[in-house]
Amino acid sequence: MRPGAVNTAFVLDMQRKLHRWSVANAEKVFADLFNIVCDRRTLLESWRRLTRNKGSRTPGTDGVTRKTVEEQLGGAVRFIEDIRGELRSGTYRPEPVRQRLIPKPGKPGKVRPLGIPTLKDRLVQMALKLVLEPIFEADFYPTSYGFRPGRSTHDALAKIQRRLHPTPSGTSEYRFVIEGDIKGCFDAVDHHVLMERVRRRVGDRKVLRLVLAFLKAGVMIEGTVRHPVTGTPQGGIISPLLANVYLAAIDERYGRWSMRPRERPQNAADRRLYDRRRNRPTFYAVRYADDFVVLTDGTREEAEAEKFALAQFLKMELRMELSMEKTRITGVGEGFDFLGYRVVQTKARRTGRMVGNLFIPKSKLKDLRHKIKVRVRATPTGQALADLIDDLNPVITGWRNYYRYATWATRDFASLDWWLWERIGRWLHRKHPKTTWQELRRRFQATAPDSRWRWVDGPRSLRFFREGGSLHFPHRGIRIPNGWNDPGEKFRKGADRFWASFNTLMDA
Repeated sequence: MRPGAVNTAFVLDMQRKLHRWSVANAEKVFADLFNIVCDRRTLLESWRRLTRNKGSRTPGTDGVTRKTVEEQLGGAVRFIEDIRGELRSGTYRPEPVRQRLIPKPGKPGKVRPLGIPTLKDRLVQMALKLVLEPIFEADFYPTSYGFRPGRSTHDALAKIQRRLHPTPSGTSEYRFVIEGDIKGCFDAVDHHVLMERVRRRVGDRKVLRLVLAFLKAGVMIEGTVRHPVTGTPQGGIISPLLANVYLAAIDERYGRWSMRPRERPQNAADRRLYDRRRNRPTFYAVRYADDFVVLTDGTREEAEAEKFALAQFLKMELRMELSMEKTRITGVGEGFDFLGYRVVQTKARRTGRMVGNLFIPKSKLKDLRHKIKVRVRATPTGQALADLIDDLNPVITGWRNYYRYATWATRDFASLDWWLWERIGRWLHRKHPKTTWQELRRRFQATAPDSRWRWVDGPRSLRFFREGGSLHFPHRGIRIPNGWNDPGEKFRKGADRFWASFNTLMDA
């Protein structure tokens, strides 16, 4: 067996054991984890995962990138051994992260800070994540979907959609939704509260000190290092996991009705039925990182009371502030925005029953048109059409793949295709002002019957939004594979390919 396969098998086997032990005993505190973090095989697997990501080309405050490491004497092996030596001797200290401001999509003029750790710190964070994630994953609630292995935004949307569908006993009970919004969530994470939650499962002092060191690492802003007293640096590999550990308190608040870890779905259903028969409101929370909604079958007054109770809970338990003006209460028939979709309970065309539907928000269509318009205008007419096509195709593909699960998505896609066809046509007319419209279409339009309205330039062809049509995203329930409760064949194949090339490089 190749060394790469051995390394991957060790890490996957270790993760499965940790996850299995954590699932079996909710009170278990793991004491000896630091040796696994420092294990050469764990660090090699962490390097493999880092190098398959484009972020390894981005330097931190020390200016080191993947290319820098591979070109130095000893290469990646020497780099990993040096880090391992620092960890084991206790001399390792995280460097300040380099702050970069990223524009917020759909919010012109607004930015969010992104922290870029050094490559060395990213490697150690990845090793920590490989060890800690299987442990905490067993404690995360089934209705939490953000930054968890095997789960996506569409799973969260499918869960909400299912809650708004008719039940065997009739129409869905849920009438109102609380759209949660926490002020500066990631910047307001209290380090003491977070570490207390981490200590529930981790008793290894060296690992705890390492986690706290990353929280306390400074931020390099315009040449000055600042040391924040709260918050987790967005951009760190371990930050999403720590945020989930922290925000799981919200899931715990609604666990009576939304279902807890390690229990049958019927248990939560029985508790909801018990409360409904006694005319008590029930609440069903679905969370994706710091974005969450709470469905309720009570009255608007009861939903308002829960909104204030939630604000008090966040203040007392997590030392966070709920944005009262942005946390709205709306009827499910009015609809609400969540994770880029518009969620509305509407009447089904065939049966006439009230069902949950997902639509593409008009604001997202407007933002996309503006984004494409800016790119087309910014492309000089001196460039070839192929360059413009290469620039637009990733936008079209990514947007189409995300919104293809919306109701009437093909209608919106067809409208976008027609609009984009005209936009490219006007750009071509500016590029060739003396050429007739018929000649432009003859030169730059596909001749195949099914692609008559497709712009092409040699081998390059502009993709359609409507390609592939629309799909239904299946509701996958609560037992979603996470890589430790399934064979993980895809994981092993990807690792084998990496280590085959890595070992060839080392032998050369």
